[in-house]
Amino acid sequence: MMSETTQTVVTTARTVIILLAPELWAVATGFTWFRLLCTERGGVQLKAEFRIRAAGNRTRSYAMQRSLRITVLGLANALLLFLCPARADEKPMMKAVVAHEYGAPEVLKFEEVQRPEPNEDEALVRVIASSVNPADPLTLSGKYAREFGTHLPLIPGYDIAGVVEKTGASVTKLKVGDAVYGYPTFGGGWADYVTVKESEVAAKPKSLNFVESAAVPMGALTAWQSLIDVAKLQPGQTVLIHGGSGGVGSFAIQIAKARGARVIATASTANQDLLKQLGADVAVDYTKTKFEDVAKDVNVVLDPVGKETLARSYGVVKKGGIVMSLVARPDPVELKKHEIRGAGISSHSDAQDLAEIAQLIDAGKIKPMVTQVLPLSQAIAAQQQAATHHTRGKVVLRIADDPKG
Repeated sequence: MMSETTQTVVTTARTVIILLAPELWAVATGFTWFRLLCTERGGVQLKAEFRIRAAGNRTRSYAMQRSLRITVLGLANALLLFLCPARADEKPMMKAVVAHEYGAPEVLKFEEVQRPEPNEDEALVRVIASSVNPADPLTLSGKYAREFGTHLPLIPGYDIAGVVEKTGASVTKLKVGDAVYGYPTFGGGWADYVTVKESEVAAKPKSLNFVESAAVPMGALTAWQSLIDVAKLQPGQTVLIHGGSGGVGSFAIQIAKARGARVIATASTANQDLLKQLGADVAVDYTKTKFEDVAKDVNVVLDPVGKETLARSYGVVKKGGIVMSLVARPDPVELKKHEIRGAGISSHSDAQDLAEIAQLIDAGKIKPMVTQVLPLSQAIAAQQQAATHHTRGKVVLRIADDPKG
């Protein structure tokens, strides 16, 4: 496959040749008449040609013109192919959403880029779908580029579902054709292909299609690692989950219930029914009720909101409990004052966690919420929606059709 630059050169050159074809034909025709005049036999032929024209019979003249045109264009095209051949060593290309600078969603460009090749410890995945996360605008802003390990050009996309296309020499757990879902640590999912390590993906839940599977990884991993790995949530404990209708909160409610905990969740008026559908024991409309009037002596708080919400959460946790925030570090003074623990949460890729989450999904205990599906070319609109931090469930970008069979 020719690169975009080579294709542009070839297209331009061919256009020039076509535009100059009449001039090239005229030169070739003039040269033919001159050659005929230079020979005695040619002079006779030329006179005969003029008689034919005078008689109105243009058949032979048209045939000569057509022959000359074909000859000129054929030779020119052959010369073009000789000068601009398709290079056998050129790497395949793909469509992707790329940021060449940090900033707002508008810096994203939908363009053709070089397809990545997997290293020995990586697999190449053909992406079927990739979802949008509330943290994506923060990554795109470049504010924490050093901490996140991001660099330009940047292809976002930290949730993927797709099919393994190729594997590196040292990859043992994945094989070509495997349907997988996962969390590429450094993104790259908003493209036709992405490279991943074995630790970043697991077998796709059998009960979900690719679009639904793409809505799971980052949100579910964040909820799982917060509640299970950090808080050590136990059956019978009470957990307060802020933003229960969001990408992380919706999974947190379901994971906590699957763990046997009692769940109090907050959301706006429009999402109260959703909290109940997800399994919350108590749904709090934060626009009408202060959560601290309802939640008391809870064991765990999961906060994706921060600021005032976090500040008011310390007082509802029982001694020895824990406050976890996705957007800030809990205040050490408040933690000490209430004799509780605190943790700032950041999720990470983990194939084993993904496998356990897939088991819960296939058992019917967790279900992703996909509220909108957009084509990859509308990634800017999807990112703008994520930046509002008021998305219900997940927005998913469909990149390719589900494979048949």
